Amino acid sequence: MSLDRISRRVNTVPPSGIRRFFDIAATMPDVISLGVGEPDFITPAGIRAAGQRSIDQTTSYTSNSGLKELRVALSAHLTMRYGVQYDPETELLITVGVSEAMLGATLAVLNPGDEVLVPEPCFVAYPASIIFADATPVYVPTSAADGFQVSGAALEAAVTPRTRAILTGYPNNPTGAVMSRERLLETAAVAERHDLLVISDEIYDRLVYGVEHICFPTLPGMRERTILLGGFSKAYAMTGWRLGWLAAPEDITTAVRKVHQYAIMSAPTMSQYAGLEALRSGEESVQMMVAEYDRRRKVIVSGLNSIGLPTFEPQGAFYAFPSIAHLGLTSDQFCDQLLMEEQVAVVPGDAFGPSGAGHVRACYATSMDKIEEALKRIERFVRRVS
Repeated sequence: MSLDRISRRVNTVPPSGIRRFFDIAATMPDVISLGVGEPDFITPAGIRAAGQRSIDQTTSYTSNSGLKELRVALSAHLTMRYGVQYDPETELLITVGVSEAMLGATLAVLNPGDEVLVPEPCFVAYPASIIFADATPVYVPTSAADGFQVSGAALEAAVTPRTRAILTGYPNNPTGAVMSRERLLETAAVAERHDLLVISDEIYDRLVYGVEHICFPTLPGMRERTILLGGFSKAYAMTGWRLGWLAAPEDITTAVRKVHQYAIMSAPTMSQYAGLEALRSGEESVQMMVAEYDRRRKVIVSGLNSIGLPTFEPQGAFYAFPSIAHLGLTSDQFCDQLLMEEQVAVVPGDAFGPSGAGHVRACYATSMDKIEEALKRIERFVRRVS
């Protein structure tokens, strides 16, 4: 088939560096997967029951913007937790996961030729969403030495006359980094100085350990230039329900809603009723899961460091990001060989951007038994290749 039949945008985006390892691992009988960024908990019972009840009552579409009760509850939740207020009628949109919200946001606010600053390592969908909007991602590197937190100076150095926005995701996937208030204020200053939008993906906002998550639009002057993205999948163990949301000033939300109207009739109805119950009664379950992730976090970080894989201490999300550079293997080689020889699946760090080279991502949203067994297998492998 001629490549001329496929758009340049799609040809520019490589296949996901995450999926290849999952596809291989799925064919192997004894694999321990530290790859998928998905809670191993089932959705809490009360939330499941609300979704199940809704199926008996209605299987129709909701409003294209989302169930009104859900938008009202979400508005109240953001006000209660972070002190930031959004009008549920005009400034909130319920989406099919955060991925749809991300793509809708980039399509709504970017023009061909625009540039978007992307601190990396970052989630694989960030540059793809920018490219699909005919704009250009500009990587701004971070490293373990700076806690994988982007600095204002680094952002400033990357600004050009074509820069339109900053797309940032903290707590971070894949590193687990959480931005300090000082660094966030630096980012805000760059955005204000150059009149930039900020797309802030905060899907992991509830998964922090011993630190505070600061919601970006709560920073001085940032609410009016921020597109805030969030969802239910991580904190409430609701990945398969595909329920996300976008909050932004009315003009931006209206533009994103236009994209949403032509792509999606509405987010799944039963998922929206489940999300409403999550906001009403899910807090105890969130706290339980966060405590368990914290316990696993300490075990996997300590274990990887003791094996000889220097590992930055993640303060959010549920990923560890050990360095394997000293072993003389690329990230791809390490992941391929570890999977084939020890049946442990991790993800190459450079799937998340150039700064991820020499690292791998290990997700600790799996049982403690599997984490401990995976550490034993990784240790055997590292001894052989050292």
